[in-house]
Amino acid sequence: MWKKLVSRKPKKTPQSAISTLEKLHEKVNSCSQTLDMLEKKEGVLQKKVAREVDKAKDLTKSKNKAAAIQCLKKKKLYETQIEQLGNFQLRVHDQIIMLETASATTETVNALRTGASAVKSIQQSLSIDDIDKTMEQVNEHAENMKQIQEALAAPAYAVADFDEDELEAELEEMEELEEQLLRPPQATQTPTPSTEPLPKRATSRPAAEVDELATLQAQMAI
Repeated sequence: MWKKLVSRKPKKTPQSAISTLEKLHEKVNSCSQTLDMLEKKEGVLQKKVAREVDKAKDLTKSKNKAAAIQCLKKKKLYETQIEQLGNFQLRVHDQIIMLETASATTETVNALRTGASAVKSIQQSLSIDDIDKTMEQVNEHAENMKQIQEALAAPAYAVADFDEDELEAELEEMEELEEQLLRPPQATQTPTPSTEPLPKRATSRPAAEVDELATLQAQMAI
């Protein structure tokens, strides 16, 4: 169905609309040429005005007042023609603007008409029943894919049968054992030798030596 829609070519612009646009473009070109001609004539008249002014100045210097007045009259006539040409140019400008606006309007209407025709042909090729059927198929495929993903994401039986509390307790024991292994061994304290002086031993002499020493001292005293 979509291939048919894509392969369909948009309808061509009617021949009458094409001829109308061509005529409008021709009119715009003709008005542009007329405008150029009027501008050239205005330039020529401005040169004539400047020439008559120069003549009037020269005649005034030569005391020929009558001839100078005639030059000024010609200047006035030329200026009147210049003013008329200016009005003509404004009218031609207005006409060009109107023609360009009409051309843009015609092109816009043709584009809208072509778009409306394309939309109409698409709507005619579609029906509510086809759209409902397509949406049902899309929803069905999405539901099937969801079920497949849930089945693949479900845990296996061997993994699901484990006791989570038992596994956590075993993990805590492993962590405690690892902490004990990482602790540094405690050094055994050896007793430090005392620096205090040992008490002197009392020397005990025998009683015979004491008596003999006393006798010797007495003899020496005599």
